Amino acid sequence: MTETQTAISDEIAAIAKAHEAAGIEEPQPRLDYPPYRSSLLRHPTKDLHHADPEGIELWAPVFGERDIDPLEADLTIQHGGEPVGERMLVTGRVVDGEGRPVRGQLVEIWQANAGGRYVHKRDQHPAPLDPNFTGVGRCLTDADGTYAFTTIKPGPYPWRNHRNAWRPAHIHFSLFGTEFTQRMVTQMYFPGDPLFALDPIYQAIVDPAARARLVATYDHDLTTPEWATGYRWDIVLTGSHRTLMEPEGDHA
Repeated sequence: MTETQTAISDEIAAIAKAHEAAGIEEPQPRLDYPPYRSSLLRHPTKDLHHADPEGIELWAPVFGERDIDPLEADLTIQHGGEPVGERMLVTGRVVDGEGRPVRGQLVEIWQANAGGRYVHKRDQHPAPLDPNFTGVGRCLTDADGTYAFTTIKPGPYPWRNHRNAWRPAHIHFSLFGTEFTQRMVTQMYFPGDPLFALDPIYQAIVDPAARARLVATYDHDLTTPEWATGYRWDIVLTGSHRTLMEPEGDHA
């Protein structure tokens, strides 16, 4: 890792300037985004193989409402003690392009702990693991399309794209559709993060308005006195304001 943040930031700025000059709407992340060095190796280069969706359903996992315990939405009570960090509530609605609620939607999240460390054997960040925090949870949306999690605000963490590369704090979201062949994976960020401008993954979405749709809103009315801060983030599945999705397996 000999490349500097300055070199990466210069590349990000040049791409942003070219995008602005082109004046082309580009709401989705670029598959080939040179400042994100491994992006060239992390997307399909051949046509997708079309599989029989009914055949896949014969061996893919299945679930029903009875399989999801409401307590799975609270990531702070999964062990014997309190996790370290800022406790927070994260909620929002899952809607279609017309604003209609998507009911009974399975929403899964995974994230780093307050120190920026995942419970994963490939995570080599020398921050401590929290014995009281695994960082995974799930729930179903209610009749209004609302999901809600209680969790700990994740910390930023280093990654090896270049020297001194750090990812902004974020939470990964996964939504399955009506079958397991339909899956959306995306990331939710927090407002005002100073790492936004430096992060090649976030900046791979070259449209500023599209990037902003991945940032949650702090909600003081949702914040609970003496208990937890509150954030809201809606997920739009279709239409011009849909939430961006990322290629499956791209979970940095």
